[in-house]
Amino acid sequence: MTLMLEQQTAEPAEAEAITKVAIVISKGSLEEIYPGLIMANGARMEGIEADVFFTFFGLDAIRKDRYGKIKVATVGNPGLHMPSLVGVIPGFSWLVTKMMKRQMEKIDIPSIPEFIELVADSGVHLYACQATVDMFGLTMNDFVPQVEGILTVGEFYERAAGAQVIFT
Repeated sequence: MTLMLEQQTAEPAEAEAITKVAIVISKGSLEEIYPGLIMANGARMEGIEADVFFTFFGLDAIRKDRYGKIKVATVGNPGLHMPSLVGVIPGFSWLVTKMMKRQMEKIDIPSIPEFIELVADSGVHLYACQATVDMFGLTMNDFVPQVEGILTVGEFYERAAGAQVIFT
């Protein structure tokens, strides 16, 4: 007697569409800030709600005194494919930053100040981390006007409920 098992073929479940993203930007170099801004912008272009939470050195992207001066991290950056020692050469960070900005201009990627304004105008909500603000002795006056507020981590989690959380 042969027993045949009936093979059940389950239809693949349809993936749920992403309706909300919560992006955390924690580093303050050019190559660490842009991915979060690009993802936030892309989310809004697709009709997806987006919140961006800036913490630690990521706050540089929204600080009035720093957001126009962000540079590429040249020391210990494996993406540069050169020894870290080269990164300490005076002027090297400036040169690499200049080269990267030139490449971004060629493909119409805006500067960080322009990008912050663009994403905020598109409906992205920008927030600073309360613990980091306190640690660095900052206030709301230190941030660009597009920043909607200073949130605790718990408040950010409340806002992020149901969202895909992305760390850049």
